[in-house]
Amino acid sequence: MPSGALEDKTLGSLGAKLMRDLERNAERKTINTKDGDKISYAEYRAGASKLVLDEIDKVLAGHYGFTAEELDFIMSYDIKYRLGGDAENEEG
Repeated sequence: MPSGALEDKTLGSLGAKLMRDLERNAERKTINTKDGDKISYAEYRAGASKLVLDEIDKVLAGHYGFTAEELDFIMSYDIKYRLGGDAENEEG
């Protein structure tokens, strides 16, 4: 990572924003085991935090000197492969 990115306070605040957003969008679930125990957990849906992830990608793209086309590729890849969506249907 470029050294300037390590000192960028924007990335730190965006990281905190992402964690809050992930928690806010998490679905709390409880399951019962065969032994009668209950297990509670949070199921995180990264796709619901796509706008924050895009903000982070844009800041990092600036640090790495990516072109607009390279940034667009990364953000489209994110939709298609990481979030399981369809780039044509993810507008908005």
